[in-house]
Amino acid sequence: MSQSIPLQGMHYEIHYAPLFATSPELSFPCDAEGHVSIDLLSNRARNNYFYARTVIGREYAPPAVLPCEMH
Repeated sequence: MSQSIPLQGMHYEIHYAPLFATSPELSFPCDAEGHVSIDLLSNRARNNYFYARTVIGREYAPPAVLPCEMH
């Protein structure tokens, strides 16, 4: 499996927008193609990521890969 290398200074996050106001927005670091390094996530973030993926179309809109600034 190849891993893409981000362009200098470019970082990305995969963003899950809720379909309802009762759910939080969720974002996770990823590469430019939307691949998330599962092993780098905390247990809570990993559970949230898997949950968001599971309920696409029912609780979350399809995800978008967005450029972001690293802090």
